Amino acid sequence: MNTGVMEIFLPATVAFLIGVGMTPFLTHFLYARKMWKPTAGKVALDGTPATEFNRLHETRETGTPRFGGVVVWGSVVLTAALMQVLWVLFPNSFESFAFISRGQTWVPLAALLAGALVGLLDDLYEVQGRKGLRLYLRLGVVALVALLCAWWFYDKLGVSSISFPFSAGPVELGWLFIPFFVLVALFIYAGGVIDGIDGLAGGLFATIFSAYAAIAYFQDQLDIAALCAAVAGGLLAFLWFNIPPARFYLSETGTMGLTLLLTVVAFLTDTLGKGKGITVLPIIALPLVATVASNLLQLFGKKLLGRKLLRIAPIHHHFEALGWPPYKVVMRYWIVGVVVAIIGISLALL
Repeated sequence: MNTGVMEIFLPATVAFLIGVGMTPFLTHFLYARKMWKPTAGKVALDGTPATEFNRLHETRETGTPRFGGVVVWGSVVLTAALMQVLWVLFPNSFESFAFISRGQTWVPLAALLAGALVGLLDDLYEVQGRKGLRLYLRLGVVALVALLCAWWFYDKLGVSSISFPFSAGPVELGWLFIPFFVLVALFIYAGGVIDGIDGLAGGLFATIFSAYAAIAYFQDQLDIAALCAAVAGGLLAFLWFNIPPARFYLSETGTMGLTLLLTVVAFLTDTLGKGKGITVLPIIALPLVATVASNLLQLFGKKLLGRKLLRIAPIHHHFEALGWPPYKVVMRYWIVGVVVAIIGISLALL
């Protein structure tokens, strides 16, 4: 096996083992302090009570801690730090495994941590019964982090274009690259509400980041590939304990950090990596796209047509409302996620 492949597999394996190892301690802490929502119930995007959601999930809203995302980003950070330490101690053996680099992974790691820490604050508010950070504040944080990342791409890296499969060359956006970056980040973040059924978000995000690990690897962006592989490993560790009955939920500290990271990685594997990372994002992340689209359609139906278009939004809860068992929804989403990931990788490498 060549060194390049080992640079991907080792961080993934280490992150998985660290995630599994830290979970008993995190679980004890969360359950001892009852770190879950004190009362059940959810409000829809239009401000009305989410009656159908509450009917399906009210027994699961309390008694199960939030903060599961700590397993993911915690294992990634510890893995990255461990690889750096091993490189310092054994420079001849571990130089190629240290994947923290200014050119490839500083910005995505910063985006991951920024989103994770703000999400952690939101989760703390939730378990204190304060209803979390307001939506406009969370959207503002995502937009601000995305704006800083977009500026870095545009001003420091000289990136102002995106690439398409089968196109003759990149499409130049000029300064419009910056608002486009921010809009993509907000859209992907909105898809984070897919964290609604045990095992669903963990499996899908693991597939998505595995796909981008493959794309980055074939573009010789080995540090990005290693980072994505470590994220996938951390997600698999989370998923080990999130399969029903879930020990904890991914929650905002997981979804905000992961969606911001995904946005940055998609742009890094696009023009900068001489690939099509951003234009295959809607394919690889199709379940997230469908989640956002179903929410928008539901709002459209309520506001303009005066009726719901779905029993409940997002669409994975609509399937539950139709009578699908949660495990059937999750497994079929996993299957779709793997298929679209393969299609996306194929198109990105054309």
